[in-house]
Amino acid sequence: MAASKPVEAAVVAAAAPGSGSGVGGGGAAAGPGAGGLPRWQLALAVGAPLLLGAGAMYLWSRQRRRREAGGRGDAGGLKRNSERKTPEGRASPAPGSGHPEDPGAHLEMNSLDRAQAAKNKGNKYFKAGKYEQAIHCYTEAISLCPTEKNVDLSTFYQNRAAAFEQLQKWKEVAQDCTKAVELNPKYVKALFRRAKAHEKLDNKKECLEDVTAVCILEGFQNQQSMLLADKVLKLLGKEKAKEKYKNREPLMPSPQFIKSYFSSFTDDIISQPMLKGEKSDEDKDKEGEVLEVKENSGYLKAKQYMEEENYDKIISECSKEIDAQGKYMAEALLLRATFYLLIGNANAAKPDLDKVINLKEANVKLRANALIKRGSMYMQQQQPLLSTQDFNMAADIDPQNADVYHHRGQLKILLDQVEEAVADFDECIRLRPESALAQAQKCFALYRQAYTGNNSSQIQTAMKGFEEVIKKFPRCAEGYALYAQALTDQQQFGKADEMYDKCIDLEPDNATTYVHKGLLQLQWKQDLDRGLELISKAIEIDSKCDFAYETMGTIEVQRGNMEKAIDMFNKAINLAKSEMEMAHLYSLCDAAHAQTEVAKKYGLKPPTL
Repeated sequence: MAASKPVEAAVVAAAAPGSGSGVGGGGAAAGPGAGGLPRWQLALAVGAPLLLGAGAMYLWSRQRRRREAGGRGDAGGLKRNSERKTPEGRASPAPGSGHPEDPGAHLEMNSLDRAQAAKNKGNKYFKAGKYEQAIHCYTEAISLCPTEKNVDLSTFYQNRAAAFEQLQKWKEVAQDCTKAVELNPKYVKALFRRAKAHEKLDNKKECLEDVTAVCILEGFQNQQSMLLADKVLKLLGKEKAKEKYKNREPLMPSPQFIKSYFSSFTDDIISQPMLKGEKSDEDKDKEGEVLEVKENSGYLKAKQYMEEENYDKIISECSKEIDAQGKYMAEALLLRATFYLLIGNANAAKPDLDKVINLKEANVKLRANALIKRGSMYMQQQQPLLSTQDFNMAADIDPQNADVYHHRGQLKILLDQVEEAVADFDECIRLRPESALAQAQKCFALYRQAYTGNNSSQIQTAMKGFEEVIKKFPRCAEGYALYAQALTDQQQFGKADEMYDKCIDLEPDNATTYVHKGLLQLQWKQDLDRGLELISKAIEIDSKCDFAYETMGTIEVQRGNMEKAIDMFNKAINLAKSEMEMAHLYSLCDAAHAQTEVAKKYGLKPPTL
């Protein structure tokens, strides 16, 4: 079930295998976020801060106005989006500006004057594009500068690094910036230049630490540094996830997640209860074990285990049916593929789905369902063209299948094709007028379109639509959840909280609802204790709820509890069901690690709750 998506990230995402419980009770259109929340668009408003970006969720912006125009000085920061290409340094001191009481003042002034003159000459060469001559002058300035003049000396090193940068001598850039930072630990220009050099040298960890320090020093006001942080975090996350995902142990999701996922399909043969005659209810033993199946069929046994929520045995029983080439081979292939997807093994799922899709003699609903699931898998792998092709093919071969339009509508929302999404939801509703999920999601699509377009009259129309949905379908938790999102966007927090309570009344074992209600407490009342209590409750209900661990980690980052945050992110990583989701979580974990290192090295910490 999807619940509230924070402000500016109102995207309906259905949970595909490999994601959290999503719109439509775990719909197939892939979005890696739990609760229908694409993780890379998560923005948690806690008072004023926002979590920013895919990898840079840890970067919190206080959204404050600067009191002084023009930003800070050379060693403290730069104006937003300003380039960091030119050398710098103050003008040479006026003769006689030394302190007379200092016996060495005259000599010191002369040596510093000479160093400044060499630096000024280097600046002229630099501006003329004569970088080798500029380097020679900056080297002279370094050799002339008194060693106790840390700020001046750090400037000379930083200027020489800028010249080396123009020559793409990245190792020298990093070395000179290191000297500058040793002399002036909060020197933003030197830290950022070194970060860029580390990026070129493929030193991602060092790059991340430097750019993290820059972001903190600049108060998260400079887009250049934040974009670099986001870029490096994504690269690190992808590298680590690729290695980890290859060797991960398959993990079955919680029963609640699995039931939520299957409930999003109405034309799915494999998720329907066993028919009378397929099982015998007279041989149930005294201990209440599974019913005996009349036929010696691996697929029927798998269906039986499914009804008993004994999910770990389903893949092996399906394999028996497939190996024996039994009469339920197509159904077994689809059911096995579905559970491969649920445990996050897309590589194993794809051949089974391909076979079902290409079985021309198979039931058309089996083939359409396989196309929906393969299309969802492609979307999760960030292949929207292949995903769209599969959904369109499903609509062609089974045009009366409401599931096709339901899940394709969710895909269209992820692709920001809201009008097409609404058309698909309308077709789903035409085919199945009792489909509460499709009606709720259509309302949310219309709301999102109005919200992003800042159309107040359309927003009000959409809000009335939610009221009609929950009145018509009072047992549809999804309607309350999506309405709660819209209410949160409109800062009607009290009413949103009531909607989440109704969700919990209808689905008390849905962990993601507790997470979203917890987030609402933070945004609404800044009630950290209550928020964490609800998220902890989510983990108590479902120890495999990766969304809860991720959210807890994010909050701990804001509280400054990096060790606890890293522990939470690692737990979420171990539960991740897709490589893309795992990469995102590694980005969060690396961000927390970077902040820990920056705090140790420079004593820098971002604002905390």
